[in-house]
Amino acid sequence: MAKTVPLSLSVGGGSRGGASSSSHGGGASITMDHQMQVAEQLVLNLRYHVRRERALLELSKVYSSHFNDLLSASIPSYLYPFLVTRSKSRPFEYLRLSSLGVIGALVKADDTEVIRALLSPEIILSFLRSMDIGCELSKTVATFILQKLLLDDMGLDYICTRAVKFFDVAQVLGSMVGELVEQPSSRLLKYIIRCYLRLSDNQRACDALRTCLPDMLRDTTFNSCLREDPVTRMWLQELLQKVNGNLVALQTGGSLNRIH
Repeated sequence: MAKTVPLSLSVGGGSRGGASSSSHGGGASITMDHQMQVAEQLVLNLRYHVRRERALLELSKVYSSHFNDLLSASIPSYLYPFLVTRSKSRPFEYLRLSSLGVIGALVKADDTEVIRALLSPEIILSFLRSMDIGCELSKTVATFILQKLLLDDMGLDYICTRAVKFFDVAQVLGSMVGELVEQPSSRLLKYIIRCYLRLSDNQRACDALRTCLPDMLRDTTFNSCLREDPVTRMWLQELLQKVNGNLVALQTGGSLNRIH
């Protein structure tokens, strides 16, 4: 069912052509009003199949100054159906990736209000679904979004204080780690490790990771993949130190040694 675009996105009474009803004046104001008119129409276009792909592409380019207005328009709710589909066909994969691109642009703002808007069971499920069945690029963008949610204290608390949410996240992350053994991707691995490391900041989650952290991250499986990425190697070493105590940690150079 179509939703009504809020007044914050409605410029000039929904008119597509004339001047804005705003009385602020000045070229900058006119430019902003025009941009908001464009954003409003893109939101409305999400309702129509023939306009949807173009609208998603253009929404991913919207200026960060309009992100709060896009959240008010319930953009994640409009995108949800494209993210939860189980279809892996090319058209659906394009919609999935484009939708993730819009949300990825939102979370780049590092705005707590953005994070709050995304913290719902349905929206998080949609990210996990994309991480599970999407193409490599969709998995990467979805994992980046999850990382951004976790890096916010509100997001970390939301996921770690709900056992089902935590184990859903851990299961999908673990499944992706297993897939990377056959199809390595250093960028995706980097986001996965950062997600695990952030989860370990919560004591209960850290305790759970002692049993559910994949063995492939504990041994030398990804040494070659991480050879040129000292930052991610450092993150993995820190993760292993936190999860395993002082037993083992990945050392620079790729060998596993006891830490004294």
